[in-house]
Amino acid sequence: MVLGQTILVTGGAGYVGSHVCKSLAAEGFSPVAVDCLSRGHESAVKWGPLERVDLTDEARLKAVIEQYRPVGVMHLADLCDVGESVTDPARYYHNNLVGSLNLLKGMLDQGIESIIFSSSCAIYGVPGKVPIPETQAKVPITPYGVSKLVVEHMLRDFGMAYGIGYVCLRYFNAAGADPDGQIGEGHRPETHVIPLAIAAALGERSRFEIFGTDYATPDGTAVRDYVHVSDLAAAHVSALRYLLEGGRSVALNLGTGRGHSVRQIVAAVARLSGRAVPVKEGPRRTGDPSTLVADASEAFKVLAWTPKHGCLDDIVATALNWHRKPLFGDRSR
Repeated sequence: MVLGQTILVTGGAGYVGSHVCKSLAAEGFSPVAVDCLSRGHESAVKWGPLERVDLTDEARLKAVIEQYRPVGVMHLADLCDVGESVTDPARYYHNNLVGSLNLLKGMLDQGIESIIFSSSCAIYGVPGKVPIPETQAKVPITPYGVSKLVVEHMLRDFGMAYGIGYVCLRYFNAAGADPDGQIGEGHRPETHVIPLAIAAALGERSRFEIFGTDYATPDGTAVRDYVHVSDLAAAHVSALRYLLEGGRSVALNLGTGRGHSVRQIVAAVARLSGRAVPVKEGPRRTGDPSTLVADASEAFKVLAWTPKHGCLDDIVATALNWHRKPLFGDRSR
């Protein structure tokens, strides 16, 4: 690897993307954030230039790729609200699929052979086995999940036909914030459990809603595998190095292998904030599985990657530190 190599990061002004840019810069790469800023934040771009580009604008995207001629691409730009994808699938398929196709075509034009793709555990749908291995059947139940799976198929086909190397990183639940407090999570609207519980504790919301208390789990609420966003960022850099050093294309789960229930999240937020979290209990949301926990042993083996922030209290504490900062509008997605 040559220090200072340029890496294009689509969605680089977003929540995970901004953490990826920080991790790349710390490892000697030169990240270029490519983001349309529809949901990302310009203030989160701190470690390299920002190119404001909508990936569905093929000509503009092609020009940016030609300008920077990166050695690799990290593709994190997408629409990612599962519920919204159900009510507006046309928008999700257009954005997530057309944008990805344009990106791959731009890579071909410039001879770029390495891409890390931000995939999702949503491709598995309702799992038949937990913890979930990469070999689990892929039966997504939302347009968002379908769009992720289709891009994985696109990468496989481009790899076979054109020699593009890829690593698909199937996230479980991204959570937490930069331990240094420079960047964090601030979606509009917010849909993630931990920031919603924190907002209720800090009085920014009237209550936190629990959707479903009758799941077949120890306390009746849904269980998820929460993986710290800085650990996800580190996995992206490890995956990039793996490809640049000649590694074969692969799809890998990213998670801790441990699940925590919604009630456990509420308890952790209350304990660490020193404030009660007002709760309203409601029925399940359609299509929500009871338990999603990763078998991430392949990522541990292939990338030599191990989460450093696996403790729930650590994840919640970094998120709480971020959400206590003033100027919510400056928080990064």
